[in-house]
Amino acid sequence: MALGLIFYLCERILGNRRRAFVLRSGVGVDTVYFFTANFVKLFTKALLVVPFIVLFAFHVTTPEEVRASMYHGCGPVLNQPRWLQALEIYLLVDFSGYWIHRLFHTGGWWPFHAVHHSSQDLDWLSSVRVHPINDVVDKIAQTVPVLLLGFDPYTTAGTTVFFTFYAIFLHADVNWDFGPLRSLIATPVFHRWHHSKDPEAIDKNFAGLLPLWDVLFGTYYMPRDRMPQNFGATEPVPKGYFGQLWHPFAHFLRRKKPPFR
Repeated sequence: MALGLIFYLCERILGNRRRAFVLRSGVGVDTVYFFTANFVKLFTKALLVVPFIVLFAFHVTTPEEVRASMYHGCGPVLNQPRWLQALEIYLLVDFSGYWIHRLFHTGGWWPFHAVHHSSQDLDWLSSVRVHPINDVVDKIAQTVPVLLLGFDPYTTAGTTVFFTFYAIFLHADVNWDFGPLRSLIATPVFHRWHHSKDPEAIDKNFAGLLPLWDVLFGTYYMPRDRMPQNFGATEPVPKGYFGQLWHPFAHFLRRKKPPFR
């Protein structure tokens, strides 16, 4: 409810939707994603227990230590102040997130990510339309390396709160680009271009926080003379929740079928 109120003010008063409230197409499906995302988070946390077991095995040697303390990180990074650890985590997670995002735009990964791109009315709530496989792979692939490097898990958890809120903000229906900082910090306009079906915008703007990665690796696209529009996936995706969950597997089965004779 708090998120809904915040982004209602942003989109309806300060943003692009300065009109009477009308439920957009797909809002019901996105609402289901919003509430089922908690189950995905619980499943992901269960999988994240594995690296903690490995870390305990290597760094906690006696039963007394296991009973007396919790894991707080290890190695050289643990000697750094928490604020420095947080900055390093932001850089590492954003860099790895860039490449994981690019991966989901290729081959057999794309049908999972196409579910996220299927929303034709992009706003803050559409940010949660993420296939569970996409969500789990994304979270684990970004979090496990950080933990295995020895960063403090509480500092790591703190950064996830920011990344989660910022991912929602990037989908907001507002034409904000932060002016002279538009190429330094990801903005709603920057990410909305990523969702555009314009040919020039396809497979562009993968970064979640720093467009620097897109600039360095040739995927930056942010024209100044127009705003992003024409959103949606470049392939047909079912409109219903369960149809979207099945979509990547149906795509895989269609590829495996023998040719018609």
